[in-house]
Amino acid sequence: MLQQQQTRTNSRGESYVIGPTGAPLTLRDLPPADTGRWVIRRKAEVVAAVRGGLLSLEDALERYRLTSEEFLAWQRSIDRHGLAGLRTTRIQQYR
Repeated sequence: MLQQQQTRTNSRGESYVIGPTGAPLTLRDLPPADTGRWVIRRKAEVVAAVRGGLLSLEDALERYRLTSEEFLAWQRSIDRHGLAGLRTTRIQQYR
């Protein structure tokens, strides 16, 4: 489950948070703004970036053209069911 975390700084001076895979996640590592296919990992990376303060909620919504309801649904799914809750093929099982 993704927890609220603080940003850290790497040796290059880049801010980062720990991503859903346990690896450092910088702004450069985030999904591209024109992402069309939202797989579990990409959704979780955006949620981790917002929770860690790497990206503001407003910036994330604008960058990825998301609604606040969509982002909050991702966040709730992670909180309730972990990363598996982000699967669109199993969405009915987790609601």
